[in-house]
Amino acid sequence: MNFASFISSRITFKSKRTFSKLIVRIAIIGIMLGLGVMILSIAIIRGFKQEIREKVRGFAGDMQVVKTDNNVSYERSAFIDSAVYVKGIRSVNLVHDVHPYATKPAIIKANNEIEGIILKGVDSTYNWDFLKKNLVAGKVMNFADSAEAMKQIMISQTTANRLKLKAGDDLWIYFVQEPVRKRKLKIVGVFDIGVEEVDKTFVIGDLNLVRRLNDWNEGQIGGYEVRVNDFNDIATAADAIDSRIPITLKSYTVLENYPTIFEWLNMLDVNIAVMLVLMIVVAVINMISALLIMILERTSMIGMFKAMGAGNWLIQKVFLYNAAWLIGLGLILGNALGLGLGFFQANTHFFKLDQGSYYMTFVPIEFRLMDVLMLNAGTLVVCLLVLIIPSMLVTRITPVRAIRFK
Repeated sequence: MNFASFISSRITFKSKRTFSKLIVRIAIIGIMLGLGVMILSIAIIRGFKQEIREKVRGFAGDMQVVKTDNNVSYERSAFIDSAVYVKGIRSVNLVHDVHPYATKPAIIKANNEIEGIILKGVDSTYNWDFLKKNLVAGKVMNFADSAEAMKQIMISQTTANRLKLKAGDDLWIYFVQEPVRKRKLKIVGVFDIGVEEVDKTFVIGDLNLVRRLNDWNEGQIGGYEVRVNDFNDIATAADAIDSRIPITLKSYTVLENYPTIFEWLNMLDVNIAVMLVLMIVVAVINMISALLIMILERTSMIGMFKAMGAGNWLIQKVFLYNAAWLIGLGLILGNALGLGLGFFQANTHFFKLDQGSYYMTFVPIEFRLMDVLMLNAGTLVVCLLVLIIPSMLVTRITPVRAIRFK
C-alpha cells in the first residue's frame, strides 16, 4: 500500500472529527440518492416507452401493407389477397407474422347512446396472443363457424363503458356507406389496450363481414398487417418488404401511422438528459463541499506532510483517494436503492398509475445492464475529475503557517 492510499484509509475509516463526519455522510447520501434516482428514472422511462410501444404495435402490427393510391382514410382501397404477395413479405427474414385485414367506419347505437368507431376485420390467421393478454371479459372470436363469426364483435372497455355494454350483449352497428347498412352483432369479448387512440377508435370483427358490406369479391382485402421480430429493425424491414412487393402496394410503419404517440415518446429522452445532468450536478456539489471541509480541517496535517517533504500532488492524491472511497460507498448504496426499488416494483406493481392519464395501471420498469454500468462509471469519473480543482487548495497551504496555527 503506497503512502497516499494508506493515509487516505486512515482518515476515511478512523477519523474522529464529528463535523467532517456529518458532511461526509451528507455527501454519501447525496450520491446514493442521486444515483438511485437516475437508475430508477431511466428504468421507468424505458419501461414506459416499451409498454406504450408494445401496446400500439400489439394491436396495429409493426407495419401495414396497403394499396398505393391517394386514399388516406381508414377505409383502404381493396386488392386481391395473393399468396405471391405473402410469400414476398415472409421472404424478409426480419418478418415474424403476416395476416390480412380490412377496416370500415361505423356507428354503434346502444342504450340511447351512439359512438363512432372503426371496425377492424380479421380472419382465422389473426394472432390473438396480444388481445388475450388484454382481455377483461368474454373471449376472442371463434372462426370455426364462418356464419357465426360474422355475427361476433369485440369492443374495448372504453367503448363498453360509454355505451353501457358488456360481454354477451347484442348491439346495432350502422356502417357509413350509401345506402347505410346496419347489422346486429353480439359482443363476445371486451379488451382494454390502455391506449386511448386505439380503445376509443377500434372494434374487432370478421373480415368477411367487411367484404360483404363493401360488395367485395372473395379474396379481396384492405391490407396486410406485418409484425417483425425486433422493433429496432422496423425501418430495414419496411425497405426490404417494399422491394419484394409490386409497385401497386406500399408499406407504412406504425411510426407513420401513429406519429403523435411516437414523437411524444421520443421527447421523453430529453427528460432523461435533463434529469441526469441535474442529479450529477447535485452529487458533484455535495462532494466538492465535503472535500473542501476535509482539507480545511486537516490543514495542520497537510503542513506537517509538506515539512517532511511530501509534494502537493502526493497530498492531493490522499484526498482524491478519500473522495473515491466515499463516492464508491455512495455508488454501492445508490445501486442498492435504485435496483432494489426497481426489482420490487417490477415484481409487485406496488406503485399504481391512472390509466386514463398514463396509458397503464402501474409504474413500468425496464432495467438494462449497460445503463447501470454507464451511470456508475459516469458518476465516478465526473466526480473525480471535478474534485481535482478543489483539491488544488492543498497547493496554497504553506508548512509554516499550517503548523503555527495547529
